[in-house]
Amino acid sequence: MKKIAFYMMMLVMSIGYAYAQGQADIKFEQTTHDFGTFSEENPVVTYTFKFTNTGDAPLVIHQAVASCGCTVPEYTQEPVLPGKTGTIKVTYNGTGRYPGHFKKSITLRTNAKAELLRLFIEGDMTAKDAK
Repeated sequence: MKKIAFYMMMLVMSIGYAYAQGQADIKFEQTTHDFGTFSEENPVVTYTFKFTNTGDAPLVIHQAVASCGCTVPEYTQEPVLPGKTGTIKVTYNGTGRYPGHFKKSITLRTNAKAELLRLFIEGDMTAKDAK
């Protein structure tokens, strides 16, 4: 019985210790970017989302997945300390795509309070001969 009580006490203490460590939290300046109108002649556009770790533990981005192969996210790889900033650079490549409106999402998986978060990009690509 004493062993069980000891293990239960250790479990309770380790849970309390984990909570005392704090948690990361992520806050973006904005979660949607509109590229507006751009020509098919220059079909590659890029935007950099900026975020701050507003939590009290290091923030880690585990994964950034785009909804389409035409959209490529690049993100801060190292842990972002509390109060510090990081970036998610998103490039949309409209080469070979039909002109018109598009809206794409980037899903982030992090260790923040909200483990999943979505960013959005959109815009209108005009045909080469359109003026």
